[in-house]
Amino acid sequence: MFEHAHDVVTGEIFLELPGFAPHFDTHLKLEGLNPAGSIKLKTAVALVDSLEQRDLIGPGSALIESTSGNLGIALATVCATRKYPITLVTDPNANARSIQLMRALGAEVVVVRDRDRNGGFLQTRIDYVRQRVATSRNVVWLNQYANPANTAVHRDRTAQEILDGFGAPDWLFVGAGTTGTLMGCVERFRDESASTTIVAVDSVGSVSFGGPPSRRWIPGLGTSRRPEIFRDDGTFQKLLVPEADTIRTCRRVGRDYGLLLGGSSGTVLAAVTAWRDRIPAGSRVLAISPDLGDRYLDTIYHDEWVSQRFGADLLDSTETASLGTGLINHV
Repeated sequence: MFEHAHDVVTGEIFLELPGFAPHFDTHLKLEGLNPAGSIKLKTAVALVDSLEQRDLIGPGSALIESTSGNLGIALATVCATRKYPITLVTDPNANARSIQLMRALGAEVVVVRDRDRNGGFLQTRIDYVRQRVATSRNVVWLNQYANPANTAVHRDRTAQEILDGFGAPDWLFVGAGTTGTLMGCVERFRDESASTTIVAVDSVGSVSFGGPPSRRWIPGLGTSRRPEIFRDDGTFQKLLVPEADTIRTCRRVGRDYGLLLGGSSGTVLAAVTAWRDRIPAGSRVLAISPDLGDRYLDTIYHDEWVSQRFGADLLDSTETASLGTGLINHV
């Protein structure tokens, strides 16, 4: 029997996608089957715990965080039971459904609208957070971008769940947003001396891997500011995926497997398709699926939204095209 909603984390659910690639087995680690709907529930609990354990927050404290959606919902879930008022700072790319969920869970939601110098909203969100902290005595920033707890929880839980429930895969594809999941998996698999090839996946237009910024529409992966916890130590590969291929993959999986994936999940699976010719036959491939698609019904799965931003031709395609132009290899 669980005591709180945020305790319900289903970390060892793995799903095979038969025939997704012709010569190796593709599996998903499904992280969206919890009350907050994403892998970010682990992150949210860890961030709040880390501040409580250091006596940085307590009765009378209020919290604030920048979010593109999933972490905000997870933090609102945690803060509802721990009785912390929380302000969640997001931007126009956030799904309307995600904003509704955050507010329904009792959070104050602020939507910033000015773009930062890289054409995104992240630095604008962070500037707002810093301004609120500077002018409010009891407001504390959780700071998912620099808090080591973001990495530690995925090292100790997510990566360990893979080892316990799936075993060490030959290839592991992990999305790179704040990079907490990625860095945690890199650390754990390195400590295990596993032969797993880890592929870090991000969206074209994100600057985390050093590429040029460009406009992005889908929340989740991608940043216009490199997270402090990201360490490019040469032990993993890197791949950028165009958002059009994210949409193709999400729609293909929905039609072929009866599963609606979220944007981050679709991006990670699109990367598997991109590298299908690099992966040896018979390999066991695992992709971490951070979220499901119910919050993307008005975007990725909405024909008008897609055609307005990516062109009507995209609606005719359910197969992911070659992503070779989006590839970044570690040098």
